[in-house]
Amino acid sequence: MKPQNEMNLCFESKSSNESFARATVAAFITQLDPTISELSDIKTAVSEAVTNCVVHAYKDTIGKIYITARIFDGGLITIKIRDTGCGIPDIEKAMEPLFTTSESDDRAGLGFAVMQSFMDNVKVKSSVGKGTTVTFTKKLSRRVQNV
Repeated sequence: MKPQNEMNLCFESKSSNESFARATVAAFITQLDPTISELSDIKTAVSEAVTNCVVHAYKDTIGKIYITARIFDGGLITIKIRDTGCGIPDIEKAMEPLFTTSESDDRAGLGFAVMQSFMDNVKVKSSVGKGTTVTFTKKLSRRVQNV
């Protein structure tokens, strides 16, 4: 299936760029006239995925985060967020609510659970030492024709 429109973004894994990523993806998606709730869900999921890259993938270093957002017929969107960081040794375990590898007390371990609750589908692929890719899909209730 060929996308009607596509956006690619690359930025450094600095926490200050999390809001940039969230706002940029939201701005791209607005051409479909999403509901406020749908837009909020997308922004939250993007925020969680980017934060995971910053906090877990690159830990005490700076790397690149890549985002690709695509719009398909019928209001279907996909958002792929990729890093080339440390990778996840056990994806199934990492996706369990309350699981975290963070040593600080300010991490709840709910990132993947939040992403799953706001998106229709969440796929995670990871390879230790090579990075992680999180792909979201969501079908929007409203859509503008001829995007």
